[in-house]
Amino acid sequence: MRTFRVIVGGNEYEVAIEEITDKATIAAPTESRSTPAPKANTAPSSGKPAASPAKAAPKVPAGDGTILAAMPGTITEVRVNTGDQVKRGDTLMILEAMKMENEIKAPIDGTVSTIEVSKGMAVNAGMALLVLA
Repeated sequence: MRTFRVIVGGNEYEVAIEEITDKATIAAPTESRSTPAPKANTAPSSGKPAASPAKAAPKVPAGDGTILAAMPGTITEVRVNTGDQVKRGDTLMILEAMKMENEIKAPIDGTVSTIEVSKGMAVNAGMALLVLA
């Protein structure tokens, strides 16, 4: 059995994990302990630097027209075609994630130069959806 420290949402948890092989049996779950999270600028007592928290998918930088998926899901509708002129805030496509429809909107005015996805396609967070020029 190995013990790990996991930080989720700013809360620190101690988790014990047992490797299971085809000959091993599953042990009864034990209660985990929760301790307050360390301050952002303090290092753990082991002397190793603290791991940085997971970051959200990168946002579109100013001047770059590549639009990335913010979360994994399925493209249910593409509302634009290559060559279309779009204004900031126009809905470009619909991304369904966790049974919710999310409108992917144009962050800038521009022309659709390439569409990287199609209706029914599964996408991962950070994947390019389309490019505006």
